[in-house]
Amino acid sequence: MTDPVVSVDGELLPASAARVSPFDHGLLVGNGVFETLRVYGGVPFAWTRHVQRLARSADGLGLEAPDTERLRTTVDAVLHANRLAEGRVRITVTGGPSPLGSERGDAPPTVIVAAGPMAPWPASTTVVTVPWTRNEHGAVAGLKTISYAENVRALAFAREHGGGEAIFANTAGNLCEATGSNVFLALDGTLCTPTESAGILAGVTRALVLELCTREGIPAEERDVPVNALARADEALLTSSTREVQAISHIDGTALPAAPGPVTAAIAAAFADLVATNIDP
Repeated sequence: MTDPVVSVDGELLPASAARVSPFDHGLLVGNGVFETLRVYGGVPFAWTRHVQRLARSADGLGLEAPDTERLRTTVDAVLHANRLAEGRVRITVTGGPSPLGSERGDAPPTVIVAAGPMAPWPASTTVVTVPWTRNEHGAVAGLKTISYAENVRALAFAREHGGGEAIFANTAGNLCEATGSNVFLALDGTLCTPTESAGILAGVTRALVLELCTREGIPAEERDVPVNALARADEALLTSSTREVQAISHIDGTALPAAPGPVTAAIAAAFADLVATNIDP
């Protein structure tokens, strides 16, 4: 895909010809939200959940969310134009052209849809806890914004220390999330994941995994977990739209007892079955 087709404000055009205003508030101050959806067989997975979260994030920033039907038509057109059967599609909504500062402008939002193939993730990965915290009380906590500089820095730190993903604690010292994933860990026979009040982004895959645990009879709960509990987990895993369900093999250089462990393997199998049988769960 040397010059993929993208959509900018509903217009399909080659990526090399796409233009965004230098005054766009997304570029200037990171005022924007986005969603990334996995594409299977040319169809975006869990569409309804993703566009609902996009609307919640947009509302949290005071942005107007795109019309859902028009957005789906655009997404399908981008996937068709790129002949993309397997990969990912990203929807980005920004504040549009605005003043040179934090003040909002009165222009309509900029809406960008781009898609592309992706390499499969390995079955397991290593993680590194980073020295910075998530602010669970911040104005954008729980919103999927385009302000990802903190994630970029944290992921670079993790890579510098031999990790494939970075893990954040929150200001209370509890486990929060990874840069682009939610975290689960098996403790004393129960699969635990931080609550939304811990400052996490409530992942679509995270929610589906919790529902699958109920269906499969796997004990699971949302609760606060001290970040140092990672060191005593029987197994741990990451979830995201692109990673799906991925085992964690090492935490800060220390190997976990199993990767994937039996719980992770069972969840991964159940998730694969869900994808195969219900494209919009």
